[in-house]
Amino acid sequence: MLTLASRLRALDDAALRRTIEARALPSTGIKDFFDLAEALLDSPSLEATLAHLDRATLAVLAVSGKLAAELAGPPSLDELVARLRAPNALTLTPQRIDAIATALDALMLAVYTDGRLKPYAAVSQHLDGWPQHGLPSPTELAEAAAPPTFAEPSESDRARTSALAAERAFAAVSSVAELVSDIAREPVHELSRGGLGLPDSKRLATAASVEPEALPALVAIAARAGLIGRENGLWMETETGQSWLLTGTARRWEALAASWRESLPADVLAVLPAQAGVFWDGELRDYLGWLYPAGGPWLDERVTAVQAEAEYLGITALAATSAAGAAVLTGSLDAAATILADSLPAEVGSVYLQHDLSIVSPGPLSPSIDARIRALADVESRELASSYRITAASVNRALAAGETAESLLDFLQSISLTGIPQPVHYLIHESAARYGRVRVRGVSSDDDPTVRSWVHSDDAALLGTIEVDQTVSPLGLHQIAEMRLGSRYPADVVFWALSDARYPVAAENGEGDIIHLHRVPLARAASAPAVDPVAELVAKLRTSDGGEAQAAGAWLARQLDVAIRSKQTVTVSIAMPGGVVVDYLLEPASVGGGRFRARDRRADIERTLPLSSIISISPMP
Repeated sequence: MLTLASRLRALDDAALRRTIEARALPSTGIKDFFDLAEALLDSPSLEATLAHLDRATLAVLAVSGKLAAELAGPPSLDELVARLRAPNALTLTPQRIDAIATALDALMLAVYTDGRLKPYAAVSQHLDGWPQHGLPSPTELAEAAAPPTFAEPSESDRARTSALAAERAFAAVSSVAELVSDIAREPVHELSRGGLGLPDSKRLATAASVEPEALPALVAIAARAGLIGRENGLWMETETGQSWLLTGTARRWEALAASWRESLPADVLAVLPAQAGVFWDGELRDYLGWLYPAGGPWLDERVTAVQAEAEYLGITALAATSAAGAAVLTGSLDAAATILADSLPAEVGSVYLQHDLSIVSPGPLSPSIDARIRALADVESRELASSYRITAASVNRALAAGETAESLLDFLQSISLTGIPQPVHYLIHESAARYGRVRVRGVSSDDDPTVRSWVHSDDAALLGTIEVDQTVSPLGLHQIAEMRLGSRYPADVVFWALSDARYPVAAENGEGDIIHLHRVPLARAASAPAVDPVAELVAKLRTSDGGEAQAAGAWLARQLDVAIRSKQTVTVSIAMPGGVVVDYLLEPASVGGGRFRARDRRADIERTLPLSSIISISPMP
């Protein structure tokens, strides 16, 4: 451990940080380099690290430990190659072993210098105990053959898999799009304990056409792709999400698939079958069990989670890789989108306008048309053929966003296969005529600082209705002047509340000109966390380090402390006057004041010796 502590202390801050991150060490409970060395070599840490190493790496590590014991020194690269070259052994070239040895050295599991590799004693001891827990021995690691490779899929299997995967991809994109659109209209609160409240969960699940229990996974997919973001406890649409909604289905799916691939750990991505039609179930799990002998539950859980999302997104179907999914796994995302587009239903640019004020699309609408229809109508159903409904409130919403009666009618005329029915024409003109009969303005009053906005209208009856309307009573509207109501809330809050209550309301500036409001601000990109625990740990280690003399003294004190707690006998080399070195076989009892007290096992007497005279301490076997 002293060797490892000294080695850690000699690293620069960047290398020290990489070591801590690579071994996933906690930032708490480590005070100095000795604590860090102990944490790297303790059994739970070794178990967690070895569980993530593949068979080839484990074989090199275990065999080098055995050879070091046999040769009484670290084996060379040639000696490792000779030992690992056996029937059914792993195919390990000198270059591959060199790369593995370098990686083991970086993980602080071994020392690789001058072409020789020697694992730390604690690592070899841990591996020696594997057979007792049903894990392979060094020989088994090197010689056990891999299970059969994946079977070659038939053309019919590939075609069936890709067709079903395209259906799932379309459904996933549609659900995510509805989720993002609904959050864009009305952000949702994140609970303090995590997750969404029941009312928000039900609303979003209904909009996305998924079960409420599936909603957290859908939110995670959208957040991972950067389509929504959390700010001040609210989930909101981002600029990326806003742009994503205006792209075609294949490109939307490409963004989701890209974020899925980027989230995969490198060790999992490396073994997923990137060939269309290959199954992920038995063969993949058998291979992974062989490749990661100590993987255990973490590997099974990780593969299960990856496979579940792959099925949902259409990367796979019926547990087999789709053609588009194979392109994703190889990193050819543009090709993947092209492959998927060939299997998706064609987008349409025309709709049917009905006399009952409904809009029906004969297929998936192009994103730009869909977005504009949503601005003037409410979504009723979202399938291959979606339906919408125009209402007075939805038209008022479009007018508030800057549309006019003429622009709305021109747009509908350009996309309608049935012309514009008279009820639609009448509703839009009538809503436009009524729009702005109620005005909301933000104010700053010195006389009454609680009034932050006021509502006015030339229609006294309408203003009176608003004042007593229970649906907007939370606004606290009260008369502050003739034909004017005041509220303690900002103008945008009052405006949208009145708009939702279906009043013909418009927002205006201080000069009385109508202005257009965007209902929900976009979430900003998440900033990096202010606290970096790894950086704090590195700083703490540097602060605790007081130079070579202090480090040596601290190490001796640590060894003695361990011997005292374990009642272990140690050989202590003491520098006597005149340069003579004397070895004592001692059982340490206490340390303090720069001296330590111990029982001399040979002379059967108690000795008190100065710490400054100790040259070395060696534990007895």
